[in-house]
Amino acid sequence: MHRLLSLLAAPALALGALGATAAPSDSDLRVVRLDPDPVAPGGTTTVHGFVANGGPQTAGSPFTVLVDLPPGFSPAGPYFPSSCTATGRTVSCTFPAGLPPLRSATALVPVRADASLPRGLRTVGQVRVVSADDRNPVNNRTPFTLTVS
Repeated sequence: MHRLLSLLAAPALALGALGATAAPSDSDLRVVRLDPDPVAPGGTTTVHGFVANGGPQTAGSPFTVLVDLPPGFSPAGPYFPSSCTATGRTVSCTFPAGLPPLRSATALVPVRADASLPRGLRTVGQVRVVSADDRNPVNNRTPFTLTVS
């Protein structure tokens, strides 16, 4: 699975400098739901902020993937890409312009479950994507389920 995620994230590495700007595009960034592996109380799991460009054009603007964690979970770092920052229970990861149509980018966000969480708990977080030129905001967020095992 780690190898697959590395391959999925690789296109983001070749997109260019974070400061690059381009004319707005006709792109459709969408978040794809991926539930993280179950986690033991006090343990860590990784949330995958998986974003795909449905096209028809290459994303002309940088975009940000936001991972919102529910109560009882906290960001644990280190994150991928290195542009990610955490504020409270939200991790924000910026990707440069240039994601081609029908390609994807993935933010990897390790999270820690509070040691006091009961086994069997299922709670919901959210992954969002924000881009200045995304033409379809309907598919820019999706929930994910965190399960304490």
